[in-house]
Amino acid sequence: MGKLFVIMGKSATGKDSLYQKIVEDFPDLKEVVTYTTRPIRAGETYGKEYFFVTEEELHEMQEAGKIIECRQYQTVHGPWYYFTANDGQIDLSKGDYILITTLEGYCKLETFFGIRQVVPIYIEVDDFERIQRALKREKEQKTPCVAELCRRFLADEEDFSEEKLEETGIEIRVQNNDFREALGHIEDMIEENRE
Repeated sequence: MGKLFVIMGKSATGKDSLYQKIVEDFPDLKEVVTYTTRPIRAGETYGKEYFFVTEEELHEMQEAGKIIECRQYQTVHGPWYYFTANDGQIDLSKGDYILITTLEGYCKLETFFGIRQVVPIYIEVDDFERIQRALKREKEQKTPCVAELCRRFLADEEDFSEEKLEETGIEIRVQNNDFREALGHIEDMIEENRE
């Protein structure tokens, strides 16, 4: 039986960059693309970072019983949803998979697939470094929105609070102060957990 490696962490911790290098280094690790109703950002591609869908499409999938986990965020632009679907992408009898989600998403995936099959990989970065990275990324957007950046930053404080991390039992945290070092640590974890 395969494993589902779940990358998570606050915004601007380098999750996407680490994820891309991991899938490059482990070509047999199957990528799971999650869904969102938020608008596509500059530099993103449909079906790569996310499947960008409408709220109507989300509700159709909910009615069909295809949602494993779903989170709603009240943004300065209105509600945005992020979710993982039971859409045939994940079949643990056929190998190992990897995706990026939140702490809440991880918990629901663990319930759905089983604690032995889901491997959490939590990434951390100093808050001052995170805010600098987030500002740089926001400036590159077609329509930068500092208010949304601040909302995300504050929401992360609640979503990834120490209390919630302790409740989930996630003990291993990867510091991404040095990309190569963080990548090596994560890839060692993946090697250790593969069958």
